[in-house]
Amino acid sequence: MTRQNYLFTSESVSEGHPDKVCDRISDAIVDTYLAKDPQSRVAVETMTTTNRVVLAGEVRGDSSITKDTLIDVTRRAIKDIGYEQDGFHHATADVEVHVHEQSVDIAQGVDADGNKDEGAGDQGIMFGYACRETDVLMPAPIHFSHKILQNMAKARHDGSAPEFGPDAKSQVTLAYENGMPVRATSVVVSTQHSEDTDQAALREKVRGFVEDVLPNGWMCPDVEFYVNPTGRFVIGGPDGDAGLTGRKIIVDTYGGAAPHGGGAFSGKDSTKVDRSAAYASRYLAKNIVAADLADKCTLQLSYAIGVSKPLSIYVDLHGTGNVDEAKLEAAVMEVMDLSPRGIREHLGLTKPIFERTAAYGHFGRTADADGGFSWEKTDLIEALKGALT
Repeated sequence: MTRQNYLFTSESVSEGHPDKVCDRISDAIVDTYLAKDPQSRVAVETMTTTNRVVLAGEVRGDSSITKDTLIDVTRRAIKDIGYEQDGFHHATADVEVHVHEQSVDIAQGVDADGNKDEGAGDQGIMFGYACRETDVLMPAPIHFSHKILQNMAKARHDGSAPEFGPDAKSQVTLAYENGMPVRATSVVVSTQHSEDTDQAALREKVRGFVEDVLPNGWMCPDVEFYVNPTGRFVIGGPDGDAGLTGRKIIVDTYGGAAPHGGGAFSGKDSTKVDRSAAYASRYLAKNIVAADLADKCTLQLSYAIGVSKPLSIYVDLHGTGNVDEAKLEAAVMEVMDLSPRGIREHLGLTKPIFERTAAYGHFGRTADADGGFSWEKTDLIEALKGALT
């Protein structure tokens, strides 16, 4: 029987965390190519350290996008985050570009040809998850961790919290009773700050953001509320620690509350099923829960490079469902084409909508009018119910 009473912890990191700076730059490059040509192929990794950015990867897209274009995109992303520090500055950082044409061997497996549909850009397994812990059908610990940092970043950008720096981390531990979260037992927030910031005042400022996010009465005991536990966080971002694209995959997804297939999202166009099939898995799991077919759902897809159809689909309702899981697996295949092309067309993933996903989670967000976060829609409810009758 599933354990009902326990503590569970998830963490988030801000847009200015070194790894998230890299995700932001890589996704800004994806959007740059897709804006010029929706059929672009992009796989670009970013590495950052003290006043240095290195771009590496392979692309196939509009030839008007040059090395100088990618450097400009990089500087703009860094500026938008807010880095104007001696050790990392959008205007002075050295940006190296090592980006080349996509491998012809990969291209021939992915591209449609004659009667052959587009194949997956790689092999792999992808997981989607949804549950009733929050109104966005996400696990509560990661949802609250994201919101704390998102609100702090908004205050930094609008000038109401000028003492905050771009780099920050949060961690929320919740107590579960009868399988549902009921209160926080500890909260940790570390935020980069200006040189002259008083730590006691900073703690109280951060407390307000935490209390605004947690449900009323859920705040942890004061002795379990930690703000900058080291006592100082002036040097941060890539100047304090090197960053890499794709190194925060649990932050990007479900905070450890669900399995992860292992593939990162950022820097990849949607022919890479690491990204597109993970979005489709979340979309399906969320619609299953929203349709009241279960209170909790984990859904797995698997693919082989160059093959268009998924090799398998697996649904686990964790004992909360009111429908046979095998029938639900068949229904899912009926209501959505899960080939790479089918996913891209259904969710509109050839648009330049990915830079916004690079921080505060790819899931649990609000679908945008221009197609951003389309995988968060709950527009398959009736189709799923119909396929089960």
